Amino acid sequence: MKKLLSFLAFALFATMTFAQDATPAAGGDAGAAADGPKMEFETTEIDYGTIEQGSDPLRIFKFTNVGDEPLIISKAKGSCGCTVPKYAQEPVLPGETSEIEVRYDTKRVGPFQKTVTLTTNESTPTHVLKIKGKVNPKPVEESVPASTGGFGKN
Repeated sequence: MKKLLSFLAFALFATMTFAQDATPAAGGDAGAAADGPKMEFETTEIDYGTIEQGSDPLRIFKFTNVGDEPLIISKAKGSCGCTVPKYAQEPVLPGETSEIEVRYDTKRVGPFQKTVTLTTNESTPTHVLKIKGKVNPKPVEESVPASTGGFGKN
């Protein structure tokens, strides 16, 4: 009987503890966004597809700050020198949309898979964006064959 009473007392205590954690803060809304900034992307991977050497290198990752504090991106780093990210230096306010521009060096021929790692002021501070595709060599332009005998010679 003592074991049963001990178990029931423990279960009641555990239930009360979890119920307090689930209660929203004073003045809060149970459906509100998480505390702090929160970056939400439309997509975290862009496929360039098969492109020609020297094609447009720019692709854009759009995101929204769905949190309740300004979002600050402190760093964006490509996985190699051929992948260059550019981002807004000013804070992205709650509800605002912004973008990360990524340029891949399309002079390099062959398949590629690269990443851009972002560091932010979120509770989980890193995001990894991915790009992939294949760059085919530019077609060689055909030229007029060289003359072997010059003008007037057969």
